[in-house]
Amino acid sequence: MPDRTPHTTSTTERGSFCTARCDCGWRGPARRARSQARTDAQRHLVEAGIASGPEHPSE
Repeated sequence: MPDRTPHTTSTTERGSFCTARCDCGWRGPARRARSQARTDAQRHLVEAGIASGPEHPSE
């Protein structure tokens, strides 16, 4: 059965760190690079079966 939890990702910044988050409660590690936080979010969506795409999404 597919996961019915909504998956909408965003990034938040605290000091010099950026963290990816999702409405489902998932939270990625704190990263210094915003691009890496966005990659974490994309990987989460792929693992949740919401998105598919390249291994390295364009910046």
